[in-house]
Amino acid sequence: MIDDKILAYCEQNSTDESAVLQYINRQTHANVLMPRMLSGHLQGNTLALLAYLMQPTYILEVGTYTGYSAICLAQGLQPNGKLYTIDCNEELADFVRENIAKANLSSQIELLVGKGLEVIPTLPDVLFDLVFIDADKLNYSNYYDAVFDKVRIGGIIIADNVLWSGKVVTESTDKDTQAMKDYNTKIQNDSRVQNTLLPIRDGLMVARKIHN
Repeated sequence: MIDDKILAYCEQNSTDESAVLQYINRQTHANVLMPRMLSGHLQGNTLALLAYLMQPTYILEVGTYTGYSAICLAQGLQPNGKLYTIDCNEELADFVRENIAKANLSSQIELLVGKGLEVIPTLPDVLFDLVFIDADKLNYSNYYDAVFDKVRIGGIIIADNVLWSGKVVTESTDKDTQAMKDYNTKIQNDSRVQNTLLPIRDGLMVARKIHN
């Protein structure tokens, strides 16, 4: 979505990736299918910055992949804070936990393996300050509905890939594109939130909950 030279310039003028994030980036691209799913430097910095600004006590992530975004988000946690991250890919679980340990965040990040819509109702009875949705696109609206009451007033829900490689402004009718169009329309029409769609990487929809 962003010109490669512009992206490189943005990354050169953003806080550097930590050694752990660089390691995860390299290992993901070398050994894991679909490395494009990784949040990456610029988006990771954005997530970390939002978390630092919010100083959350509780974060929920739906869609872990290799743990890059969870580690970025956890940087802004309160000292006693907790991030729960959900993913259905059991094969990556050990790699994710190793990455979390490398970042010295094992006490603050808990990986829950399972389907998001099944795991979310079993989460501890807390109010989340920040939720990051980056899982299967067809269920984005369902994830939003499932987490909304678990988010505090003033908390934010961030959804990734909402521009879907630019397909959302085309006549494309494939299921994933339509799901992203539907999600964006849903958030835009939800009077309970204040929202902005940021054209960062593949698009981040940021929605701040203003009332129940």
